Amino acid sequence: MKRLSLLSPLFFIFFGCSSDNEIRQNPYLPHLNFSIQFDLSLPEYNQLNFPGNKFVTRNYGINGIVIFNLNNDQYLAYELTDPNHIPQPCSILIVNGTEATCSCGDGNIYTIITGEQIAGTGEYMLKPYRAERTGSVLQISN
Repeated sequence: MKRLSLLSPLFFIFFGCSSDNEIRQNPYLPHLNFSIQFDLSLPEYNQLNFPGNKFVTRNYGINGIVIFNLNNDQYLAYELTDPNHIPQPCSILIVNGTEATCSCGDGNIYTIITGEQIAGTGEYMLKPYRAERTGSVLQISN
């Protein structure tokens, strides 16, 4: 009986956890499989060699990707579709400085440094992509 009383709390802790603690999948943005490489020695991507600079491309992702050089060791990459809308023409984010703005009329603004929403309405942050630099090559994938 003593053994059972010791194991009961462990049973409730283990089985009492709900799936609400898991990261929820964004229902608005489809999942894409891709991997692209940027050669940072090329003039087109030169600005990514300096911390605080960004590069925007509309050729990948759903409506494009923004890449931000945080400190030459850490790069951040985000989808340029408002994560709180079904993809539509107004949900294509426009990057100005370190902010990405939606034009759907709800005032949604996100920071490209953390991906967090800083104005407007919604529950999802920017969709992040994996960014890894090896030598002069920056690989973005999901």
